[in-house]
Amino acid sequence: MTPDRAVSVGVVGAGAVGQAVAAALVTSGFSRRLLVASRTRDQAAAMAADLDDMRQSTGSPVRPSAHEAGDLVSCHAIVIAVRTAFTNTRTTDVRMGGATANAPAIRALGEVLRGYEGTVLVVTNPVDLMTRLFAETSHCPRVFGIGSNLDSARYQLTLARLLQVEAEAVDGHVIGEHGEGAVVCASSTTVNGRPAAVPLAEVRAELRTRPGRISASVGRTRSGPAGAVLSTLRKTLGLADGIEELTASHRGDWLGIPLRFTAGEPIACLPALDSGEDRQLTAAGIKLRTAYQALRLS
Repeated sequence: MTPDRAVSVGVVGAGAVGQAVAAALVTSGFSRRLLVASRTRDQAAAMAADLDDMRQSTGSPVRPSAHEAGDLVSCHAIVIAVRTAFTNTRTTDVRMGGATANAPAIRALGEVLRGYEGTVLVVTNPVDLMTRLFAETSHCPRVFGIGSNLDSARYQLTLARLLQVEAEAVDGHVIGEHGEGAVVCASSTTVNGRPAAVPLAEVRAELRTRPGRISASVGRTRSGPAGAVLSTLRKTLGLADGIEELTASHRGDWLGIPLRFTAGEPIACLPALDSGEDRQLTAAGIKLRTAYQALRLS
């Protein structure tokens, strides 16, 4: 697909992440229509008006407009960034704290968008569970979760800093759960094309604490997820080829794996894992499967 006036993207959710995603879409200019929906039509209208101000000021060709969620079936891709208001009291597995609160909204959207044939990107946490819940409720064929690609970006930045190299020199993945079951694929990581000595303890500490530090200071992580969405949309819409680490179905589980996109079509391309990484990936699958089964019964 080439960027032209026919390309359209929908965003569901007018919270911090939804706003950041929509603003990134306006400034990127690769979509000509941006349809926004939220819990109420007033929220969607206010968000569209704010984005329209941005469009005018920046000279963007993107036209934002407010809609009901069901109207977004006309789009080539839909980004789901809803978040139900709740108090998260968890100190471990923090992202899992939103599972019960966010599940009803995801189920409802799955029913509204049932059978939609475009691409759906789920940002709502816990993203691995919410992606599977939306996919199984909606029966949409192209559903992916944003999470492991953000983890991978953070990994590449962290390793570049620790090894004092440019981030572009680092090639490595974080897969599995977007959370405490994340698997750092250190054994296959390269720097300037050569195997890297990865200081795993320092890397894992940074990946574990970075989101919390951001949220504690500015309320929510938003720019990072928005960047991950934008990069993934380029691949799924066929505007660029390349790899994204996304939540997808893999051997009966839904977790983060690298997908290579060519002309918008994905193929799983997991790196070779050492025995420890393989065990971690298996454990992440069991953890997410167990949590999903409990969520379905709640």
